[in-house]
Amino acid sequence: MTTDGEWDRRSVFRGAAVMAGAAATAPLLSGAATAQAGSRDADALFKAGKFEQAGRAYEEILKKDPTNLHAARRRGHVALLANQFPDAEKYLTMALELAPSDKDTNRLLGDCYIRQDKFPLSVPCWQAAGKDVFAKWFAAVRGEGYQIYGDIARLPWLQMDPSPLVEASVNGGPPKRFMFYTGAPWLGMSAEVAKEAGLSPVAKQQIDYLDGTAWQYFGVLDSFQLGGIELRNIPVEWSETDQVSSAGPNDGIIGTWVFYHLLTTFDYAGRSLILRRRTPESARKVRADAARAGAKPLPLWLAREHGLHSSGSIAGSGTRLVGLSIGGATESAAVMSEETAKRLRVRIDYDRPLETFGHSHPVVVYPCYPKEIRLGDATAKEVYCAANPTSRPSPSGFDTLGAFFHPFYKPYNITLDFTEMNVYIARGKAT
Repeated sequence: MTTDGEWDRRSVFRGAAVMAGAAATAPLLSGAATAQAGSRDADALFKAGKFEQAGRAYEEILKKDPTNLHAARRRGHVALLANQFPDAEKYLTMALELAPSDKDTNRLLGDCYIRQDKFPLSVPCWQAAGKDVFAKWFAAVRGEGYQIYGDIARLPWLQMDPSPLVEASVNGGPPKRFMFYTGAPWLGMSAEVAKEAGLSPVAKQQIDYLDGTAWQYFGVLDSFQLGGIELRNIPVEWSETDQVSSAGPNDGIIGTWVFYHLLTTFDYAGRSLILRRRTPESARKVRADAARAGAKPLPLWLAREHGLHSSGSIAGSGTRLVGLSIGGATESAAVMSEETAKRLRVRIDYDRPLETFGHSHPVVVYPCYPKEIRLGDATAKEVYCAANPTSRPSPSGFDTLGAFFHPFYKPYNITLDFTEMNVYIARGKAT
C-alpha cells in the first residue's frame, strides 16, 4: 500500500460501491472560518470551496513572493480542480522547481498529466510522490491512451437497485455486467473477467478491504465496448478478494476516468447511460436540451483524480460545496457528518444505527432526515440520508457540506461536461 493510501482506501472495485458513510465530509464552516473567508485569506477561501477567489488571492501572494511554495502549489491545485490544464501545469511546475521532491505537488502534477492522457509525463511525478505502483502502471500505456471510436452510446440499465448495471464488452468478449460510480477512479473488473480477456498485470498491490484484504492488479486493456462507443488502450484494474460485495452480482465497475473522456449523461429517469464523443455540436445539444428543461449550468470541480463536486445545499444551509457520487450502491440520498446534521438541526435517528463500510473500512452511521437537499433546482424533501459520526476532513484541503448519492438522482437526468466543467441536472428523461 502507498504511504497515504488515499487512492487505495477510496477505490471501489469488483462491484463494492459506495455505502452510507462513504463520503469524507467536513463539518460546516464555523463563524470564525467564515470571518476569515470574508477577509479574503487565501487558505480560508480555499477551505470554504471559494476556488476562484482563492486562486486570485494566491496569485497576489505570488506577486509579492514568487518563492512561496504553498501558494504556487495551491494556485495550481485551484486550476486543476477546474481542468484548466495550462494554468495547472504552470503553477505546479513553479512549485516543483521550488521543491522537486514535494510529494503533494508531484501527485497533483501527475493527476494533471493523466487527465490529459500524458501518461509518460506522469511517471516521474508518481515516483516522486511515492506511488510506484501507479508509475509502473502508467509507464505501461504505450501510444495514445483512451482512443475513442464511435459518436454515441445509449445503454439501457439492466437494473436500478441496489446499483445500476449496464452491459459492456471487454476485448471483444461476450457482454458483461458493469456497475458505474463516480466515486471510483478507473475501469475495474473481476479477476475472472481479466483472465478471460487475456490481461497481464504490470503492477500489483495488496490493500485493506472491508473485513479483510484484497489484491489489486493493474494493466492496459486493448478494447472496452459500450454500445456504440469503443475505448481502446486504457488503464484497467482488477481485483481478488474473499469479501462479498454489497452491490449485487456484477463483473466490474466503470469509474470517473472513463466518464471524463466523454460527455456523460446519467439518465436516471430514463434508466439509461448516454455517452457521447464531445464535439462542439454535441456540447451545444447538451446545453440546448438543458435550457429547454430549465436546467441552469452548475459548476463542476474534479478533485484527487476522481472526486466530483458542485454547489448544493442541505436543510437551508445556503449554497455550499457538495460531493456528487453518481451510481454506486447505497440507500442514502445524501451523507453528511454528524456535526453538520446537528448544526443544521436535521433529525437524526440514533435508535437505528447502520453498520456499513466507508472507504473500505467499517463504520456506523445513523439515519437522518433533512427537510430538503438541493442541487440547482433539483430537490428531495424529508428523504432518507445518513449522518456519519466519524467523518474525516477532506484530503484535498477543502470542506464539503455533504455528498449526494444514487437515490437523490432518480427523478432526474444529470450530464457532466468536463471541458466547460459544468453540471446539468433536469427532471425527467433525457432527450
